[in-house]
Amino acid sequence: MSTTFNLAESDAPRKLPDLYEASIAELQQGLSRKDFTSVDLVKAYRARIEEVNFKGPALRCVYELNPSAIHQAAKLDEKRAEAGSVLPSPLYGIPILLKDNIATISFEGMDTTAGSHALLGSVVPFDAGVVKKLRAGSAIILGKASLTEWAHARDKDMPSGWSGIGGQTTNAYYPKADPSGSSAGSGVATSIGLAAAALGTETHGSLIWPSGCNNLVGIKPTVGLTSRAGVIPITPSQDTVGPMARSLSDAAAKALGNSPRTSAVVR
Repeated sequence: MSTTFNLAESDAPRKLPDLYEASIAELQQGLSRKDFTSVDLVKAYRARIEEVNFKGPALRCVYELNPSAIHQAAKLDEKRAEAGSVLPSPLYGIPILLKDNIATISFEGMDTTAGSHALLGSVVPFDAGVVKKLRAGSAIILGKASLTEWAHARDKDMPSGWSGIGGQTTNAYYPKADPSGSSAGSGVATSIGLAAAALGTETHGSLIWPSGCNNLVGIKPTVGLTSRAGVIPITPSQDTVGPMARSLSDAAAKALGNSPRTSAVVR
């Protein structure tokens, strides 16, 4: 059974959304009204990342950007013009970040490292199961979020958010503050609108803790409910993949967007 999303268009004057606060529904409204395109969104998120990731507050929450993202966005913009109001998912054309222990196929141009130099340049032959579903729902993979190296499995005393590749991720709300949990980059980046939402993983608190410390909604699915294929593991009895977003509705859209059978109707 498919789910239908009715995104009612307001009679109020149209206004471009502030990416710091814009919901996924608001982004979809703007895309459907042709206020902007998915290419515009990718460029805008990239510009925000450029401002704060290694410059300015140097949050170090995004490890790598997808060199194919603009090309993906352009293709989706073309298909949106042809498809009209019926879209395959609420995430159609929406840029999403992935924690860097979630695999993406290597020919796309990104690494999957878990923050470790040991995996830098490794050849990943396929997307993780959750990434396949995101692509089936026509989400755009914007890039890889930083994490605590090996999702905190390397050393229990390692600072949250530190990895050999990415350096130290810090909370955006207070300089040098603890971002909490191994999904630190996903949490910090989403909290200040560097992507519409992100995927994180949890073994013991790494979805819930960074969501709480970064003013987000994080959903920890029942272990085994979301695919762990292509996710660098710690333990099969606890590992799970889940969404992190700035609102409950965005987190729900992210969860539903993992299903290729979900549809969205934009009016």
